[in-house]
Amino acid sequence: ASGMWRVCLGLLAYGLTLTAVAGARQRGNNFQRSLDDFTIVGLFHPEQKQQEFAFSSAVEAVNMDTQVIPFINLVPKIEYFSHFDSFNTSKRVCTLLEEGVGAIFGPQSVGTTGIVQSICDNMEVPHIDLRWDISNKPAGCVINLYPDSKLLAIALISVIRDMDWKSYTVLYEDYDSLIRLQEVFKDHEGLNHGEGFPPFTVRQLPVDDDDYRPLLKEIRTAGESHIVLDCPTDKIMTILTQANEVKLMGEYLSIIITSLDAHTIDFGEFRYDKTNITALRLIDPNSPTVLATLHDWQYEAHRKHQPFNLTATDLQIESLLTFDAVRLFALALHKHGGNLEPVPLDCHSGRTWEHGFSIINFMKNMEYEGVSGPMSFSEESGHRMFFRLEIIELAAEGFKKIGTWDPEHGINYTRTVGQMYSDIVQSITNKLFIVSSKIGRPYLEYTDNHQEKEGNARYEGYSMDLIDAIAKELGFKYQFELVKDNQYGVLSKTTKQWNGLIRELREKRADLAICDLTITYDRRSAVDFTMPFMTLGISILYKKNEKQDVDLFSFLSPLAFNVWITMATAYLGISLLLYILSRITPSEWKNPHPCRESPEFLENTLTMNNLIWHNCGSLMQQGSDIAPQAVSTRIVAGMWWFFTLIMISSYTANLAAFITQQKMDNTIDSAEDLVNQNKVKYGVMEDGSSYNFFMESNDSLYQKIWSSMQSATPSVITKSNDEGTDRVRKAKNRGYAFF
Repeated sequence: ASGMWRVCLGLLAYGLTLTAVAGARQRGNNFQRSLDDFTIVGLFHPEQKQQEFAFSSAVEAVNMDTQVIPFINLVPKIEYFSHFDSFNTSKRVCTLLEEGVGAIFGPQSVGTTGIVQSICDNMEVPHIDLRWDISNKPAGCVINLYPDSKLLAIALISVIRDMDWKSYTVLYEDYDSLIRLQEVFKDHEGLNHGEGFPPFTVRQLPVDDDDYRPLLKEIRTAGESHIVLDCPTDKIMTILTQANEVKLMGEYLSIIITSLDAHTIDFGEFRYDKTNITALRLIDPNSPTVLATLHDWQYEAHRKHQPFNLTATDLQIESLLTFDAVRLFALALHKHGGNLEPVPLDCHSGRTWEHGFSIINFMKNMEYEGVSGPMSFSEESGHRMFFRLEIIELAAEGFKKIGTWDPEHGINYTRTVGQMYSDIVQSITNKLFIVSSKIGRPYLEYTDNHQEKEGNARYEGYSMDLIDAIAKELGFKYQFELVKDNQYGVLSKTTKQWNGLIRELREKRADLAICDLTITYDRRSAVDFTMPFMTLGISILYKKNEKQDVDLFSFLSPLAFNVWITMATAYLGISLLLYILSRITPSEWKNPHPCRESPEFLENTLTMNNLIWHNCGSLMQQGSDIAPQAVSTRIVAGMWWFFTLIMISSYTANLAAFITQQKMDNTIDSAEDLVNQNKVKYGVMEDGSSYNFFMESNDSLYQKIWSSMQSATPSVITKSNDEGTDRVRKAKNRGYAFF
């Protein structure tokens, strides 16, 4: 009985076990059925292995994260497409839709993406685009995770403006590159060259030839030192290498690379070349998010026994956008909820998927922080309207982040002023600078016995003192070289070439130029200037009025010599006339002794001596005891007095004017003073800044000055400032003024 009882208990236990197992299996089957399979398709080109791996890894990561889509199992399907076979692309996409597809990712070819997008719009199947797209048409059932093309152009424009380039050259490869840059060109058209945006030249890279050297030589010959390079990432190193071969690379060249995958390139020796290479990137390869994603990919490859040799700097932007796109799509599915099983669709039936547009709208309304940074989308176009770019510069250790850009805040530099100063000082320490200048006192002149000396010892002056003090402060070396044509720098209107110091700088034969070089608009458009060590306008150099020795007979100067002769003649004539009349008229004969009624003789007081004294007294405005008595002599005397009144008044007035003129210095205080006189010639140094100012001025006054200088004979134009100074000193009667 006990044995039978044990058997019954055993059978009961076994039955309970079978029931439990069956129940567990039933519950497992129910759970499996709750995970609905949801097929998504990735369209790739054969060479896009990294993007394909990112797509598969993203699907695996989403399926393992039950918090994202707990009841949906994404099933990835990968298809390979040709770049330009649009007919076969349309057929294969329709075949995929007939199998039941919930979303299509890609492709990235311009020739096939339009076909795929059109079919998805008609079928209302979500299409996730991952490429650069310039179209502004209203979006259908599509969303694009690639940064908006116009915003990328604005970022590029911001960087160019911030660098304060005087001019630059755009190198592009094909039509797509030109379209990518058209927003830059449009922005330039709306601005004045001197105020908003610098002038630029557009040059196309050879399409069917990998030899870029002839084009790069032309750029070097033109003296261009700023380049915007828009080309495929795999051609960047080829172009830079050939630029180095034609001696274009170096510390004076600045390049902006537009490719967002520039961080994936090994620049090798160019890291130490001191060429200023700047780029923009959407991801930071060293960020924790990117490194964690890379670790997950490595684990996935190891689990599948696939080789994996990618590093953080190898990650392409399209791969990470693919990864973000899958996760963003999964989040939209989770938010949508409900039964989302894809249905087979026939491209010719007109039937659509009812959930397609709602899923796309969920994606557009989401603000998501992915591996490629924060993102938000336009509801109208489906374009990515928010993203954050990093501004990077190539250094010895690789690319170095110097700032960020986003559509809301623009450029925000993360490098401090102190760090920038430290980098600059470090780069020029112990470096030899060639300093170009020209002889001109007091800025630079020869020392005594300079023929027996070498190098900098041959020169002295303010320019030497200035650069010597700066060199001691920053720790660099310098060597002075005189400009060969002894010119400051003028832009030829015919050849469009500079001469003088400006040409030395533009052709990289000199690093610096120090002298009395005036900052003008044309020169500032060609080279960079420091703060001026002297600020002034155009001055007039004119000889001071020399003091003349006092002349003993200067009192005679108010009247002309013939006037004095006439007065002396009149003086003697009147005296003689009065003498004769006094002898003829009886009224002038007087009794010398009035007490005697019958004098023995009569006396005439108007002798010649007395008359001369009388006339002299009246001439000096003084009286005398001698007076004419007869009517005739009184009439003549009155006429003489009237004559002397007029002459003395005239002499007094002329004497006052003469004395005033002697005291006044005949100075010239303005350009108007020069134009309004014809005694003093005036000139300027040939091809100097003042020369060009008068030549190009539209002001009527300055045009008169220029016309006068051009027509003057002999020429008033000098070859140097020293020649002009000497000419002012040696001019007779202060007859030359120098601008």
